[in-house]
Amino acid sequence: MTDKMEEQIKEISKLMQQLIDSQGVPKNVKALVSEAKQKLNDEKEGEYNVRITSAIYLIEEAGEDINLPMHTRTQIWAILSSLERATHE
Repeated sequence: MTDKMEEQIKEISKLMQQLIDSQGVPKNVKALVSEAKQKLNDEKEGEYNVRITSAIYLIEEAGEDINLPMHTRTQIWAILSSLERATHE
């Protein structure tokens, strides 16, 4: 993995951690984001693109929660955008 990819993963992980630590985020959403963060950072999960794809799937699922506050949904969109941008670089 290149240094640029590692830096992107660190930045995305920070965004995920901010969401996990936020008050008012439903527990099930925190659990999905936490799992996505773990998959993204675990090199045993596979290559870079495989890990990102797994994280995208989980974050998309979290974003579909009907009880999500709007500011949290915006954070999820930002994380998704960062993940998708990372797959194209």
